Amino acid sequence: MATRPASAQVPAVGEAGVGRQAPDAPATGASTVAQHRVEVAGPNGLVAAGHPLASMAGLRMLMQGGTAADAAVAVMAVLNVVEPWASGAAGNGFATCFEGKTGKITALAFAGAAPRLLEDTASAADLTAGPKAVVTPGAFGGWIELARRYGKLPLSVLLEPAIGYARDGHPLDPSIAQSIVRQQARLTQYPTTAAIYFPGGNPPAARAMFKNLPLARSFQALADAETAAIKGGASRDGGLTAAYDHFYSGPIAREMDRFSRANGGWLRLDDMRSYKPKWVEPVSTNYRGLDVICSPLTSRTGIETCEQLNLLEGFDIGAMPADSPRALHLIAECIKIAKADVYRYAADPASAPAPVSTLISKEFANQRRRLINPARTIPFPAGADIGNARSPVLSFRGGRSVPGDTTNISITDSDGNAIGVTTTLGGGFGANVIMGDTGLFCNNGLREGSTAPYREHPNFVKGGRVPLLGNCPTIVLDKGQFKMVFGTPGGETIGQTQFQYLVNVIDRGLPVQAAIEAPRLALDADPGFYTPGAAITLQLESRFSADSSAGLRAMGHNVRSVGPYAIGSIQAILQSQHGTRLAGSDPRRMGYAVGY
Repeated sequence: MATRPASAQVPAVGEAGVGRQAPDAPATGASTVAQHRVEVAGPNGLVAAGHPLASMAGLRMLMQGGTAADAAVAVMAVLNVVEPWASGAAGNGFATCFEGKTGKITALAFAGAAPRLLEDTASAADLTAGPKAVVTPGAFGGWIELARRYGKLPLSVLLEPAIGYARDGHPLDPSIAQSIVRQQARLTQYPTTAAIYFPGGNPPAARAMFKNLPLARSFQALADAETAAIKGGASRDGGLTAAYDHFYSGPIAREMDRFSRANGGWLRLDDMRSYKPKWVEPVSTNYRGLDVICSPLTSRTGIETCEQLNLLEGFDIGAMPADSPRALHLIAECIKIAKADVYRYAADPASAPAPVSTLISKEFANQRRRLINPARTIPFPAGADIGNARSPVLSFRGGRSVPGDTTNISITDSDGNAIGVTTTLGGGFGANVIMGDTGLFCNNGLREGSTAPYREHPNFVKGGRVPLLGNCPTIVLDKGQFKMVFGTPGGETIGQTQFQYLVNVIDRGLPVQAAIEAPRLALDADPGFYTPGAAITLQLESRFSADSSAGLRAMGHNVRSVGPYAIGSIQAILQSQHGTRLAGSDPRRMGYAVGY
C-alpha cells in the first residue's frame, strides 16, 4: 500500500482548523449526511413553518415584542399567500397552546360545519371540488381568537407581511407552480380562480413574481376595519371584533353568499354568522412518563395518536434497530388497529358522542394489543365493540378517500409560551374555486375521508355537521414542564407521521432535526380506513434498505417503495436536556425554522 505523502499528513495541533483541515475543506467532508438541515437555536423565540417567508413573518412579530400567538397569526396569513394550496383564512384547523407562566394547555378548534342547505345525496365529485364542496370558513375566526386571548399586537401589524406579498408579489416556489399546473382543469373552471392562478390564460412560472390582488384587498379591508374601530374609541378587543364581523357578517361574508348563490353552492350568510371557533379540552395520554397532549374531536388524529402510543407501550421499541422489520412491523400494526377503532367512532360530538375516554385508555390498549402478532401482519380489522355500539351497516356510497393537504406551525416566545397550529384547506386548493372577489379558497371538507362513505356512520356528510380533520398540533410535557411542540400536514398520514416522530425522540433519543428527517412509513387503505377488510399497502420511504422491505414482505405486508422524503412534513421545537430550545423543519416540503 502506498504511504501518504508528507504534505497530506494530519497537521500539528496548532494548525488544525485551517487549510486542508478547515471545517469546510473538501478533505473533511462527511462520507454520509445524517441530516439536510441544522437545528435552529432561539433563546428568545423560534418559528418553524411551511415556508421561509412565513417563518420570517412570524419572527418579525416576535422581534417587535409580539407573542407566539401574534407570530402564529402572521405566519398563517403569509402561508395563505405563499402556500395557497394548503391553507388559508377560509380554511379550517386546530391550535394547541401552552402558557409559559401557568403551564396550562388549551386547544382551539376552528373548523366550520357543512352548510345547512347541503343535500346529502350529492355526488362524490360535487363534494370534492366546486361551490358545493365548500365548508363554512373557520380559520379567520381562529386567528382572531388566538390574537384576542394570547396576543398583543394589532391585527393590522399581523397582516402586514401577507398584504405586502399578496399585493407586490413573491417568487413562486417551483412545487407550488407544479401544483397549479396539476390542478389546471379544475382551477380554470371559474373566472375568479383563473384570473389569479392563470393570468393571461397561462400558469405562473416557477420563481416568477406571483400576486393575489383580491386577497391583498380582503386582508387590507380586515386591517382597516380594526383600525377604524380603534380610532372610534374601541379597545383592542373591540378592534379585533370589528375585523371578525367584517369577515363573518360584513362584506366578505356577503360576497361569499352572493357567489355561492350565483354558482349553485350551499354556503349562505347565515352559515357564516352562526359560526364560532371553540376553546375545547385537549385529549392526552402518558407515554414512557411524558404527557402527550393532542387535539380533540373534531380532529380524529389526537385520539389516533394516543391509542397508537398506548398500544406500542407494551413493546420495547427502543431496543430494536429503527430499520428492523420487527420494529417497522409493530409500528404498522399499532397504526392499523388505531385507525380501525378511531374511524369507526370518531364524528362531530354534536351529532354522536364518541367513546373518547375508552379509546385513549391504557386498559383499552391492553385489550386491543392482543390482536398484534409480532411475526405476522393481520388484515385490516373492524373497530372494537365498545359499550352498546352496533356494527355499522355497510351501505357504501362508492369512491375512495380523497387526500388532504395541510400545513403546520410550531412557535415559542421569550415568555416560554408555545403554540402549535395545523391548518388546512382539505384537498389541494380546497374546493378549487375562489369565492367571488375575496381571493380566498374554502376548505372542501365534505369530501370522502373527512366524511364517511356509509350513510349510517355518524360522520356521513350532513348539513350543519362538522366534518373531521386530521389536524393535530401536539405539545409534550415532562413533569409539567414544556418538552416539545410539533405537528405535520399529510391527511391520512398525519397521525402516523407524528407517532413515528415521537418514537424517534422518546424511545430513540434523537435530537429534533434527526428525528424529523429519519425515514418513515405510512399505511394506505383501499377503499379507505372506514372499511373493515380494506386492502392495506405499507408505503416505505426508499431510504429503508432492501432487507427491511424483504423482511416486511415475509411477514405478509404489501410493501410499496415511495420517494426518499415523501411522507409528512414535521415542524417541531424540542427542549434539550440542557433546557435550551431547538427547532427543526422538514426537508420533505418547503419548511423552514428560524430563531433569534
